[in-house]
Amino acid sequence: MNYIFDYIMIPMQAIIVFFTIYYFIIAFFGVWKRNEKKILTPKNTFAVIVAAHNEEQVIGQLVENLQVLDYPRDMYDIYVVADNCTDNTANVARECGAIVCERTNNEERGKGFAMEWMFRKLFTFERKYDAVAVFDADNLVHPKFLLEMNNRLCKGDKLIQGYLDAKNPHDTWVSGTFAIAFWVTNHIWHLAKSNIGLSSVLGGTGMCISTDILKEFGWGATCLTEDMEFTMKVLARGIRTTWAHDAIVYDEKPLTFMQSWNQRKRWAQGHFDIAGRYIPKMIKEGIKQRDIRIVDGCIHLLQPHFLLISTAFVIASYIQLLVPPFYTNIYSLMPSEILTIIMIGQYLLPVIILLRIRASWKTWCYLILYPIFIYSWIPITFLGFLDRHQHEWSHTKHTRAISYQDILLDKTDTNHNNVRRETVK
Repeated sequence: MNYIFDYIMIPMQAIIVFFTIYYFIIAFFGVWKRNEKKILTPKNTFAVIVAAHNEEQVIGQLVENLQVLDYPRDMYDIYVVADNCTDNTANVARECGAIVCERTNNEERGKGFAMEWMFRKLFTFERKYDAVAVFDADNLVHPKFLLEMNNRLCKGDKLIQGYLDAKNPHDTWVSGTFAIAFWVTNHIWHLAKSNIGLSSVLGGTGMCISTDILKEFGWGATCLTEDMEFTMKVLARGIRTTWAHDAIVYDEKPLTFMQSWNQRKRWAQGHFDIAGRYIPKMIKEGIKQRDIRIVDGCIHLLQPHFLLISTAFVIASYIQLLVPPFYTNIYSLMPSEILTIIMIGQYLLPVIILLRIRASWKTWCYLILYPIFIYSWIPITFLGFLDRHQHEWSHTKHTRAISYQDILLDKTDTNHNNVRRETVK
């Protein structure tokens, strides 16, 4: 009987071993950052676009922040898309100096549709831009963000994702663990892939897209995770997303576990949706173009499937403790040293990253609760799989109205990530 189960369990274990070793090796390359000679002369013009739905409490701070970036003011314009707003978002943004474009469409709701609409509108304007920089309304932006993106564009990059930092990492244990997850991902995934030439993935905010790419391919990304959809759309054509580690955007993290749950479930739904639509196409293109970056993109799209397979295997392992062995455990065939290194590494890497960014003592306290955040992905991913065909947008309410100066003060007080401290001019 155990041979029958082996047809299921051995391939399942082989998949787990592959993913575990693959991502552990990639993570190793994110422990350091390459030195780079930067182009500091502003050459590119930007349309800075903010998609906002009922964001009157936070939009003013972002627009004021964007007005004083360390980049020639005549080389970028600030556009706020007031998308299906029923509050005072448009007026607040306009009073702070943004160019406001109001959109009302009760059928096509969500950020992807708003951006599609705004990009089409942008190309009809008399002024033309070299690139667009996209932010969420709850963000704050490092003064040198556009200067860093200009550097990447001058070096030939077309799609660029910036460093996703946290605006409110000390508000609650949820925002704290969420921030840890982003800091770790920034290094062991985004930076690591950048260091070895693989493609990153757009993160929805803090991203920069060359306008010639938008004109050539169109946006066309309107699902629940429009950023990942556009990433895979152009990656299948051989255009990778690069990583700008010093282009920092501060994002508001959820305050409650339910907010975190709903946001991540939306991400899981979108991830499964995109995987189902893009993996066959990308496998074909990866083989045809002999491009390992496209194949790596397929592996990324399979991440939630890997989590479900791993969970099923763990459950089967516990069952086997209670009943006679019913499958062959291939882990017994592997050198124990490899398993030990991987086991220690997965707990050690977050510690290394927090040491690197000089995390505050509060963050180290939140690290104790970090496993709750990680393991809660299991039921979230399962529910995301069940609802993968549902495309109803779930809006996250943002209320943390703080200025960029407040972030600087917080970093000074806690000595958090002080290698990135800089006073706004």
